[in-house]
Amino acid sequence: MRRFGIVLGILAVGLAIGGYVFFTGERKAPVRYRIAAVERGSVVSIVSATGTINPVVSVQVGSQVSGMIKSLHADFNSRVKAGDVVAVIDPEPFKARRDQAASNLEMARANVARAKTDGAQRKRELERVRSLIDQNFVSQNDVDVAVTNAQGADAQVHVAEAQVRQAEAALNSAYLELKYTTIRSPVDGIVVARNIEVGQTVAASFATPNLFLIALDLTKMQVDTNVSESDIGGIAEGKDATFSVDAYPGVRFSGTIRQVRLAPINVQNVVTYNVVVAVDNRDLRLKPGMTANVSIVVAQREQVLKVPNAALRFTPPQSERVEGGSAESKLAKAEGRPAASRASSSATESGASARKVWKQDESGELVSVSVQTGISDGVATEIVGGSLGEQDPVIVGLDVPRANRQGSELPPGFGGGGGQRRTRDRGM
Repeated sequence: MRRFGIVLGILAVGLAIGGYVFFTGERKAPVRYRIAAVERGSVVSIVSATGTINPVVSVQVGSQVSGMIKSLHADFNSRVKAGDVVAVIDPEPFKARRDQAASNLEMARANVARAKTDGAQRKRELERVRSLIDQNFVSQNDVDVAVTNAQGADAQVHVAEAQVRQAEAALNSAYLELKYTTIRSPVDGIVVARNIEVGQTVAASFATPNLFLIALDLTKMQVDTNVSESDIGGIAEGKDATFSVDAYPGVRFSGTIRQVRLAPINVQNVVTYNVVVAVDNRDLRLKPGMTANVSIVVAQREQVLKVPNAALRFTPPQSERVEGGSAESKLAKAEGRPAASRASSSATESGASARKVWKQDESGELVSVSVQTGISDGVATEIVGGSLGEQDPVIVGLDVPRANRQGSELPPGFGGGGGQRRTRDRGM
């Protein structure tokens, strides 16, 4: 009986230990991998940027004189031709200045006539004095005074003539200012903006006021966009570009790069360059000021091997690299070098065009394949070298069955019921 009790106690302890291990031990979920095949097709590398749609040529119409706006002859969206009147400034003050300048000119001309008459009189006096000095009726001093008076009279004539020319210039200026009160369009186009109202006073003393903005031709537009310095190397004049605007969802507009401006734009140590995209706007759907999401084709390859970018980003889990297959260790051993750490491996991959993808061999072990990559379109990357071939399977991620996932592997709010039941059973 005593031996039977000992055996029974040992069995009870064994069952207790086994139950504890069964209910509290972590069961490793089987790891499955998502596989994708290497394909052959086209890869298009693009650069995305945001820009603004503007007219190719726009003219700001200002005023050269100050005054009150008397009338407007153009409004928003008005079509105007070169020479058409778009606004009139009150001309009455300028007419008064013109009349005053004309009066000043008449007075200056009268002064010239008076100065000439006085000069003629001084010359006659000089001749009379010179005729009398031979007869000793006058002294030499009288002759000198007469000469001086005659010369002064000639100088006064020149002064009066200069005043006439000055008055003529003032009159011409008054006529020009009166002419400038009528504001005309310098080009044929469409009025995009009007910044004045009737009765408003404009001041042209310090800067030319902006009264109207006239677009020369809205059938030809351009997109002004800024491209970062890291992407500007692949952009050149003549390349194709497409863009979209919020006004027309799902519609792609096409254009051509017309200019890559060399002047850098530095904002908070971020350097960008202005890229101008020429756009045909014959249907006038595009409006000035619209925001455009531009995609510029940098490079394009046809019928090349391409691999999903997820395969280039994939790295085996730590358990698979160390405990499970030890694939990296096997690879390092085969190459005759020590196993590299994760940090050094990542630095090597990011520093060159040589990349690494993973695949499974016939036994299910993970093996790495080195490849040389080319351009990328954000989804797939061109393969320019390596041992990968078309339809070769590569690993793009992990695929753990839902039923085998632990509660800690699920996002919050998913699978909570099962995890709670398992925890409750373990507590009992």
